[in-house]
Amino acid sequence: MTYEQLLDEAYEKVKKVDITNERFEIPKVEGHFEGKKTFLTNFFQIASHIRRDPNHLQKFLLRELAASGHTDGDRLVLNMKVPSVKINQKIEQYVKEFVLCKECGKPDTELKKQDRLTFIHCLACGAKHPVRGKI
Repeated sequence: MTYEQLLDEAYEKVKKVDITNERFEIPKVEGHFEGKKTFLTNFFQIASHIRRDPNHLQKFLLRELAASGHTDGDRLVLNMKVPSVKINQKIEQYVKEFVLCKECGKPDTELKKQDRLTFIHCLACGAKHPVRGKI
């Protein structure tokens, strides 16, 4: 194989990164209260937008809000009344900690587990940073 063919093959195997200069926006929480429960109807859309496992985001929210909850179909149910402003703040905190690259600030990252530590690996700049303790 020639050098160009090897280079083309390598480019095909590299993960594609969406390089745009658009500002990364987190969708706002949509939901409602029923009695003492809070229902988040777009929880899975938020998790897919930030490209994270919904279970990981759910554990973080339940721990940070000091609430119990579960998924019910395509929504998250919190067993207490929580204003959407507070939930949005916690999701922004999650994004800063587990999604955005600390080096370049882009959201093109993935979580990788090595031994007992979890790292954020940036697909845009190649940086690798550890994240805080377990969730």
